[in-house]
Formats: sequence, C-alpha cells, structure tokens
Amino acid sequence: MDRIHSDFFSRDVLEVAPGLLGAILCRKDEKGIIHRQMITEVEAYRGEKDMACHARAGKTMRTAVMYESGGILYVYLIYGMYTMLNIVTGPAGHPQAVLIRETEDFHGPGILTRDLFIDSSFNKENLDTSDRIWIVAGSKVAYETHSRIGVEYAGDYWKNVPWRFRISNH
Repeated sequence: MDRIHSDFFSRDVLEVAPGLLGAILCRKDEKGIIHRQMITEVEAYRGEKDMACHARAGKTMRTAVMYESGGILYVYLIYGMYTMLNIVTGPAGHPQAVLIRETEDFHGPGILTRDLFIDSSFNKENLDTSDRIWIVAGSKVAYETHSRIGVEYAGDYWKNVPWRFRISNH
C-alpha cells in the first residue's frame, strides 16, 4: 500500500474529498501498533467564500494552517471536548480542508479522534513525513453526496451544498 503524498492533496478540495473515500487512515500509537481505518465519510470546506469554512473570516492564528499547501493536518477542538481531524488541500494561499467524519469502525469525527488518540498536537503535522499518522491509497468506491452537518450558522445555501461525501450503502 502506497502512502498518499502532497501532490494528491494539492488539488481542489472537491476533487480530494471524494478521492479519500476508501483510502486507509493509518495511526501508529505510542506502543508502535498501527491502527488502520478505511475512510467512509468526509466533508469539504472551500475557502473564504464558503460561509461554513473557518477561513470565511480570513487568515487568523487558528486558520493560518489552512493557508499552507495541501497535505498538512488542521486539528482543532470544538465545544471544548471534541477534536476534529482535517486535511488541508489545494495550493498554498487557498484555504481548503477535508474533515474526516467517519471510518469503518468510528462513526463520528469526535469518536474517531478520541479512539485513535489524535489530539491538538497533530495540528500542522505533515502527512508526507509523519511517522505517527498517514493515509494510504485504497480501492475506488462508489459514493453519494449530501449536505454538510452542523453548519446551520452558515445560512441555507452553504449548509445545503452537497459537499459531504459518503461511501454508498455504508
């Protein structure tokens, strides 16, 4: 299985997001055990014009990582209790990211990060070079599109764009 490198992530988020479905998220824990999880659901966030994207307010200390080149992790805490795992996509200067929502065994982004021990120390980690987290190519899969979850604040248009991608019949 080949590690997916930054050239894959340097494309537009709407190409990268569905391309991650079926790929394998690999997490090497502190004991050296590698946990492998097939990615089954993701959401795309596409720049400053996307009112559901953290970059909608421009570049801040929090969102600066989103302005990096694709293949860097954007990891943050919401509601003071859930860690969210995102992968920055696109070229530098164009803030985009894919939220990993679900894998084959972990249904929900907060459950995924909790059970794989992914915390804020992973923020800005490079998927090309990390020895504790990476993604490998998987099988091509059929998928469905849906509206994003938990972004009601963004308004009707932005909450309803079909930028959530899920493996069909999963």
